[in-house]
Amino acid sequence: MNYVIIGGDAAGMSAAMQIVRTDKKAKVTTLEMGGIYSYAQCGLPYYIGGLTESSDDLIARSRDTFEEEYGIDARVYHKVTKIDTEGKRVFGTNLKNGESFEISYDKCLVATGAAPVVPPFEGTGLEGVHTLKTIPDAEAIVDDLENASDVTVIGGGYIGLEMAENLVEKGKKVRIIDQASRLGSVYDKEFSKAIEDEAARHGIEVVTGESVERFEGEERVKSVVTGGKTYSTDLVIVAIGVKPNTSMIDDTRVHASENGAIIVNAYMETNVEDLYAAGDCATQYHRIKEKNDYQPLGTHANKQGRIAGINMSGGSQPFQGIVGTSIMKFFDLTVGKTGLGEKEAEDLGFDFETLEFEGHSNAGYYPGNEPLLLKVISHKNTGHLLGLQAVGKNGVDKRIDVAATALYHRMTMADIENLDLSYAPPYNGVWDPLQQAARRMK
Repeated sequence: MNYVIIGGDAAGMSAAMQIVRTDKKAKVTTLEMGGIYSYAQCGLPYYIGGLTESSDDLIARSRDTFEEEYGIDARVYHKVTKIDTEGKRVFGTNLKNGESFEISYDKCLVATGAAPVVPPFEGTGLEGVHTLKTIPDAEAIVDDLENASDVTVIGGGYIGLEMAENLVEKGKKVRIIDQASRLGSVYDKEFSKAIEDEAARHGIEVVTGESVERFEGEERVKSVVTGGKTYSTDLVIVAIGVKPNTSMIDDTRVHASENGAIIVNAYMETNVEDLYAAGDCATQYHRIKEKNDYQPLGTHANKQGRIAGINMSGGSQPFQGIVGTSIMKFFDLTVGKTGLGEKEAEDLGFDFETLEFEGHSNAGYYPGNEPLLLKVISHKNTGHLLGLQAVGKNGVDKRIDVAATALYHRMTMADIENLDLSYAPPYNGVWDPLQQAARRMK
């Protein structure tokens, strides 16, 4: 069996490894547009901030490892531009020498990930304007920071906030510009307020509700112009989101969502026979929304890639879906979310109720006790948990993960109250804050 995998990171190589372990006669060819395989994209801000000493530390397995130990034909700088789904061939360009290539397949996986969104701002080609998606992107930013003291981050989402934190830790003056009315708009407004307060506490200039029009400078960027003001700067990082990298299916029968993500079923199959998709280029089924969603995260990519590999090599295992879990560190705060936020619940037509509850990270009498703000959303009629958001210095991850598990199993607030959760004064009170909130919502 001749397998072709387009993309050499989380989803693609999870699939490749599953195939070679299952099908001992498999011929696996992986086509990576860049020069590096299997790296931790989520670790890039921390490499830039100096918490990770070398970019090599972000690489899980090298290309040589895949080739020499597992027999995978792992090619680099091979950009796929077209898929012939009828003739089962992929076409592309070798970015090193400009030569075209054509490879036939029995089964093919599209695992091309996502690309940074860069609106057509005037001046995006100036020196000092960066995006962050790959290790070379991060290395370029690290090098360029030597020339910069004032940095502007465009975008107040996960990457923008993580970059802002790490740039402050590097001693830079940092500004965040976001066209949304508040930072961290994936969260409800109470949590955005906590993020903005933390940004101000660390000297970050926060500009919300302004859209970037252009970058100005001669050879190097000197300023960012919005609809209202001009901001002097030495370096710009554009971090306003990503879009699925799926242009190679444009002239095919492959079904895609409105944003370009390839629509897959539970087995990672597209609507075209023997063509699969997984990771940030594909949709993910959301168990609470009960429909396809798009939440590009490494956790989903690894799971979907593994399942694609199992099914491509003869197995039959479904992807069980997501519940929308995420977490981030922002200086001394941790902010997390799982399930639905208030606006999502409204848009989906749920009859819901909410409760804000301020608990504590551990027993009130134990040193290091910190406030922990929870916002719980539940179904008004059935009592089922619909979502949890949390912010605090300690203990957010524990409550988010408990709630994510509860969402997966469709638990009610009464079920959550009855959970046997761990307790010792350094870690919790006798009633966990999530259970205290559940008691008030029954």
